[in-house]
Amino acid sequence: MAAQMHNTNLTAKQDCILEPLCFPEHLCGSASLTSSSDGRPVTCSLCSDSFPASEKDQLLKHMVLDHKLVIADVKLIADFPRYMLYWKKRFTEQPITDFCSVIKTNSEGPVEQQEHYFLLCDALPEDRILREQLQQRRLEEVLDQQQKERDDTTFHRACMFCSEEFTGNRSSLLNHMAKEHSFSIGLPDNIVYCNEFLNTLEWKLENMQCLYCEKTFRDKTTLKDHMRKKQHRRINARNQEYDRFYVINYLELGKTWEEVQSEDDRELFEDEDDDWSDWQAHPVCAVCLFCEQQAETMEKIYTHMEETHEFDLHKLKTDLSLKFYQQVKLVNYIRRELHQCRCYCCQEKFETKEELVQHLVNTGHVMQLPEISHWDQPQYYFPTYENDALLTALSDSESESEGPNPSSEVPVIAEDISNLKVIKQTSVLNKLLKDRGGSN
Repeated sequence: MAAQMHNTNLTAKQDCILEPLCFPEHLCGSASLTSSSDGRPVTCSLCSDSFPASEKDQLLKHMVLDHKLVIADVKLIADFPRYMLYWKKRFTEQPITDFCSVIKTNSEGPVEQQEHYFLLCDALPEDRILREQLQQRRLEEVLDQQQKERDDTTFHRACMFCSEEFTGNRSSLLNHMAKEHSFSIGLPDNIVYCNEFLNTLEWKLENMQCLYCEKTFRDKTTLKDHMRKKQHRRINARNQEYDRFYVINYLELGKTWEEVQSEDDRELFEDEDDDWSDWQAHPVCAVCLFCEQQAETMEKIYTHMEETHEFDLHKLKTDLSLKFYQQVKLVNYIRRELHQCRCYCCQEKFETKEELVQHLVNTGHVMQLPEISHWDQPQYYFPTYENDALLTALSDSESESEGPNPSSEVPVIAEDISNLKVIKQTSVLNKLLKDRGGSN
C-alpha cells in the first residue's frame, strides 16, 4: 500500500507499485490465479474509462493517479470485473468516504502539498462479504467446469510424447502419459481446464522448452535427451502459471496448494494428546536491506548490514532519536527506494540494484538520509514487503535500557558498621523510644 500512495506526481513513465511486494522478490509478479479469462473489459469504478482485462495494472494505476483510490489485496479478488462493477454502483449511491479509509499524505507539510487517498479494503464488512461471495461463485464455476470435463465423452487428443491417440474420457490420456512415459501432472479428478493445460505443455515442447527447468534447447532430440537424463519429465510445481489448472488452488483464495495441503486435520481426531513439547516454530528469516542475504536472527542480519554494507540501523535510531513508528517508516522508505533502484539520499536512478548499492558505497550515502520530512510520511506506515521480518525486530527506544544506566554513575557509600555498640547508643531510635516511654 505504501508504494501506491508514495508520490502524487507520478507520470506514466515512472515506477508505480500497485500491489504489496513479497520476499523472495524474484517470485513476485507471477500470473494471477484470479485474473479474468473471458476477455471482458474492466470499467473504472469512479469514471467511464475502461481497460482490457489483460491490462488490469493500467486500470489500478489510473485509479491511484487520477482518483487517489487504492484497492487492497487486488490479487485476492476472485472476479475483478464484477468487483469493480459492484463498487461503481455503490459509489453513485453514497460518497466514497462512507466506504473507504482516508489517508492524508504529508500531514505535517504545507496544506497545498497535502493530499487525501482512499483505501478500499476488506476491513469494511461490505467489501469482505463481496469478496467472499465472488470467491464462492468462482469456486462453483470451477467445480461445474470440472464435472463437465469428467462427463465429457467427446475428448480426442494425441499423446505429446508418441503418436497414439485417445478418444473418450481425458483420464485415459493422462493415465497413459503417467504409465508409459513417466510423465504425471496429477490425478485427473484434481485437474480443471484440462485442454488449456495440455495446450500450454504442448506449446512449451514445440518451442524446445523443458517442462521442468524451462531451459530452451536447439532441437527436439536434445530436449528429449535432457528431460530423460535429468529426470525432468515433470512440471515445475513452483511455476504459478499452472496453478489455475488445479482445483486445490481455488479452495481458499490467498493460499497456495502447499499451504492447503499442509492443513491436514486428521491428526486432530487421531491424537488428542495435548503435549506440545515437540513443537518447533519456524525461524523468522530477515532479509538485508541492500542484498538478498537472509538470516534467522536479527543480530546476524544487523551484523551483516554493518560489516558488508556499512549500514548501522541502531546508530541511526540513536542519532536521530527515532521512535518506533519512525523506524517503521524509515525501513519501508529504504525498501521502496532500493526496489525502485533509486538512491534514498540523492534520488539518483540506476539500471540495477547492484549499481545502486555500489553508488551508495562510493558516495558515502549509505548512512546519509534526506530530510526527515521526506520519509516520515503516513504512507510509509504500510510495509513495502508484506512479509518483511525486519519490521518485527524494531523496538521503541523509550522501552529499552540501552547504554549505561544513569543511576549507576551515582556513588553509593555503604554504612560503616564496624562499631555496632556505638551505633546502637547513638541511634535516633533510642531517643524516639525514650520520648514515647516518657509520654506514657
